[in-house]
This record gives sequence, C-alpha cells and structure tokens, in this order.
Amino acid sequence: QVRVVESGGGLVQPGGSLRLSCAASGILFRAYTMGWYRQAPGKQRELVASITNDGSTNYADSVKARFTISRDNAKNTVYLQMNTLKPEDTAVYYCNADWSQFRRNYWGQGTQVTVSS
Repeated sequence: QVRVVESGGGLVQPGGSLRLSCAASGILFRAYTMGWYRQAPGKQRELVASITNDGSTNYADSVKARFTISRDNAKNTVYLQMNTLKPEDTAVYYCNADWSQFRRNYWGQGTQVTVSS
C-alpha cells in the first residue's frame, strides 16, 4: 500500500520559517521525482519545488532563494525548508511522488501553512 504523508505545517508570522516533511512508503522512493505543490483558497494548485531522483531541483520563481527542497533516500523522505515566509505563501501544501516512466503518481493529503501576524 502506498502512503504519502506530509507534516510540519502550522501558523507562522511573516518572516518566519517552517520545515515541511513528506514521508513515502510502499514505493521505490529513490526512483521518484518528489515535488511540493500548494493550493491557496480560490486558486489552482501550483508547483512550488521539485527534486529528481538524481538530485536536480526546480523552484517556482516566487519561492526561489527562500525555499529549499531536499531528500533523504535512506529515510524515504523529502523536505521543504521555507524561510522568510510571506502571507502570500499561505496555502495547503501537498507532496507528490512521480515516476512518469511507469505512470506512477501519488499525492499526500496536504498540510496547512498559514503566514499571518
């Protein structure tokens, strides 16, 4: 059974930091591209950051230099370090595991991040 579980969300003041974690099980984790997406109320889900199986990263322009994605294949976990948070970063953050070669794609249930004073 495949499980993708996010954690680490919460309420933080503007300028603060949070670290999201996403633990995956039931998949060959090291083969997957892992991504963080977010969806704010009334908006479409958007890619925040992704990391391929060989460690290449990609970021949305809005989070470059503030967010860092990383992975630990030994722990089947991907992280999103978020610094200098802004109110516009408020959203539900979702973890995604993708192995397009074999059409395997899985989502977590999401974790709420709220940036507010």
